[in-house]
Amino acid sequence: MLMEALLAKVKGYLPEDKIGIIKEAYRFAEAAHAGQVRLSGQPFIEHPVETATFLADLRLDANALAAALLHDVVEDTDRTIDDIRTEFGEDVALLVADMTDVSKPGDGNRRTRKAKDRAHSGAASARAQTIKLADLISNTMDIVKHDRNFAKLYTQEKHLLLGVLV
Repeated sequence: MLMEALLAKVKGYLPEDKIGIIKEAYRFAEAAHAGQVRLSGQPFIEHPVETATFLADLRLDANALAAALLHDVVEDTDRTIDDIRTEFGEDVALLVADMTDVSKPGDGNRRTRKAKDRAHSGAASARAQTIKLADLISNTMDIVKHDRNFAKLYTQEKHLLLGVLV
């Protein structure tokens, strides 16, 4: 149902030949995230669709919407940036790469890792930062509603992130 609402929005401003990449990105992300669920118990795919829907309200281009649908695939599945590049092209791959956290567990404690990821996000393109903001809104709504204890730390970290998304 969320995907149908997204497609209805984009049909209001994108030509039909641009909508195919959004549908393909949805299918790719849905398959990659199969079996994953959110804190709410809802299928994980609802989060990237919600993120893309926020961006459709802003009338972002088809590649940006495809990247929004794919933004967690590299972090949360076995898919790679090269897979994204092969399927969706360089522009979408660059957007996804800009939004993918770069820190690894061996990079230090959570504070150090989040600082590294923030620096990466701060250096991202304006389009990627816009997608990151929509992602932040979607995640924050879910976390505040379903994990109030973690929400305290999460919102502090995201407050710092907002400082670099300029």
